[in-house]
Amino acid sequence: MNEFFFNEIRNGNYTEVKAMLKQNPVLLHSKDQRGSSPLILATYYDQPEIVELLLNNGAKIDVKDASGNTALMGVCFKGYADIAKLLIEKGANVNEKNTMGATSLIYAATFGRLDIAKLLVANGADVSIKDIRGKSALDHAKSQGDQSIIDLLENIK
Repeated sequence: MNEFFFNEIRNGNYTEVKAMLKQNPVLLHSKDQRGSSPLILATYYDQPEIVELLLNNGAKIDVKDASGNTALMGVCFKGYADIAKLLIEKGANVNEKNTMGATSLIYAATFGRLDIAKLLVANGADVSIKDIRGKSALDHAKSQGDQSIIDLLENIK
């Protein structure tokens, strides 16, 4: 049942996901083989309607996968700004760290997601946080040569 539920999330089948949740609310807090929650999976596969459904049904917004990544971290990596905005509006912790010490802002800077980096900064992302290698979001932006993100992060003090 769980695997079918996760496949329906991946495929964006809102109606089926909603029906399955109604029938078995415990699915909301299940995890797949990789340790991803339904919310993390829905964000990773760019399924905003399902993300909203899961949050409205009580999904824990800052739940982590096996690598310590949250849903917000995943959308910062993937570049899904609309979902990032929704997660932040619903209370996602913008300064949560994964097992490597990376934050959502570090991911946005590393992968050149200027729109998401601006959103994170506007919502209290701490630019001084460093990952376990001692690198901040600004350091990652510099190593990628992303001048627009460098400019954004250098002008925050």
